[in-house]
Order: sequence, then structure tokens, then C-alpha cells
Amino acid sequence: MKKVLITGGFGTLGSSLTKILCKKGFKIFILDRSKKKRIINSFGKSKIIRLYGNFNNLDQVTKILKKNKFCTIIHLGAIMQTVKSNLSPLNTFNTNITGTINILEAVRVVDKKINIIFSSSAKAYGKMKGKAFIESDALHGDYPYDVSKSAADLISQSYSKTYNLKIGIIRSGNIYGPGDNDLHRLIPGVIVRAIKGETIKLRASSKFSREYIYVDDLSSAYYKLLLYMNKNNNKKLFIYNISSKSNLNNLQIIKSIQKIINTKSKILFLNNTSIENITQRLNYNKATKELNWKPTNSFDDGISKTVNWYKKNHKNLTE
Repeated sequence: MKKVLITGGFGTLGSSLTKILCKKGFKIFILDRSKKKRIINSFGKSKIIRLYGNFNNLDQVTKILKKNKFCTIIHLGAIMQTVKSNLSPLNTFNTNITGTINILEAVRVVDKKINIIFSSSAKAYGKMKGKAFIESDALHGDYPYDVSKSAADLISQSYSKTYNLKIGIIRSGNIYGPGDNDLHRLIPGVIVRAIKGETIKLRASSKFSREYIYVDDLSSAYYKLLLYMNKNNNKKLFIYNISSKSNLNNLQIIKSIQKIINTKSKILFLNNTSIENITQRLNYNKATKELNWKPTNSFDDGISKTVNWYKKNHKNLTE
């Protein structure tokens, strides 16, 4: 049974990806720095093992790799929230950049045969200059979160080209789906407030638009990339945009959610995100061609499944 180490394995994407990999027979290890008790489910015949450790600590990562024979490391762990990154840039850079370097360096020192898949972002590209970003476009993020992803992405490429590590990079659109506990993010926050009949607070106007991808579609891309990397022995660097055709602004998101819940909550625009890019689009034709991947959930289907999850679980969530 092949062993896979996942950072950020208890997050929205990590949980979805873990479920897929377990069902495919992989043995999953989740690197977790939290001392809280976690509910760990098993899927299929595979067992999920939690390893206590922090990828910000190079010694800890190195020791874990020496002790376990992993075939692949999937590095999802990061500070994801844009506002939080703007308020705490040092922590963002330490976690998203240095933390990624620690994973790369530990593999370089311990075992170069370990494949690495790094979770980058559409925001690594920076401001839109054309109709949609393609994988060969330069990375030029401006704001703390964006820059942290640009830098970690480029550093990952450097380790592949310099030290011959096999590295996959996925630059995705905005993720949504069941299990996201961060109510400061647009979709979870809107859903929970709409369910409760509370005022919906938006930190940006309706002119801001993003591409949204349902979490299970994104995790299926990670799985297909993992398989594709294993089949290609000579190639060392794999970079893919993963997104959907669902490019929506804030008001379109709200109206979709309100329609499902059958409510009309008051909307309050805070307009405090002047340091965010207006729009982002990703061309994912390369992933369709090489990985045989494409999203299978429309936004209407994905948001319906997401809203249904929050209806059942929102009382257990806190901001």
C-alpha cells in the first residue's frame, strides 16, 4: 500500500482528497500541528494516520520523512485567508514560503524519489493582463497572500530544476464545498448568515469576480496528477491550472444561495478590499488534455450540495 503524506489534511480540500485516496487504496498520513483531538474517519480498506508535527519546523519534517517511506507528499497546508494575510504578512510569508521550503529541503536531503505536489493558487499570477492565465504566464503577485504563493511556486520549480525533484504544481481557482469552517470566507459566511436570517456583510463590491471550483472536482485533479506523475519517469515538473467556467461576482453568489435557502437577507458592503485584484480567470485546457480532467459539478449543483451541508452543520460552526 503506497503511503501519502498530506499537510492541511483536515481542511476542506484535504478532507475531500483524503477520502478519494483512501478509496483508491492509498495509506494516508496527515501532518498536523494541532494538539486538539481530531475525528479521523477510515474509507475503504485504507487507514488514516495522524502525525503530530509542524511543516514550519524543518527538523520535524526531516525526522518524519526518515522514519516513513512516503511515495508522495501533497502540500496543502497554508494560510489561505486574504484578509488574515494582509493583517499578518510575516506569519503568512513564514508559513506559505518557508514552510514550503522545509518540505522541499527535507525531500532533497532525505529521499529525492518522493514526489511532491504543491498547492499554489490563481492569485500567484497577480493582476490579469489577458483573457485568462495560462501556465506559462509569469508569476507576479502584489499582495501578501499572492506574493507568498508566487514565491513558493517559483521556489518549488527551482528545486525541481536544480535538484531533479519530481514536483507537481496546481494553481486553482477559489475552492468551495462542504466542511469549510472559516466563516470569514465568502461562501460559508453568506450561507450561514442567510440560514440565520442575518445581514450579509461583504468586504468587496459586486465588481469583484472569481472562478469557483467545487472541492471534489479539485481533489479529483490532485488524484489524476498524482497518477500522471507516477507514470512519467523522465519528466520532473508538472504545472496545471485547475478551475471551472463559473466566474461569478459577489452578488451572483448571494442570489444563488438565497434562492436555494428561499430567503432575502440584507446586504451590507464594507468596501475595505482595495488591495485585491478585480478578477481572475484560468485556462485549464492543459489539464484537460494531459490529465484527462475537467470539472463535473456545475456551480448550481455544487452550491446546492454545499448549502445542504451547512443546513445540517451550521450550529456547530463559530466565526
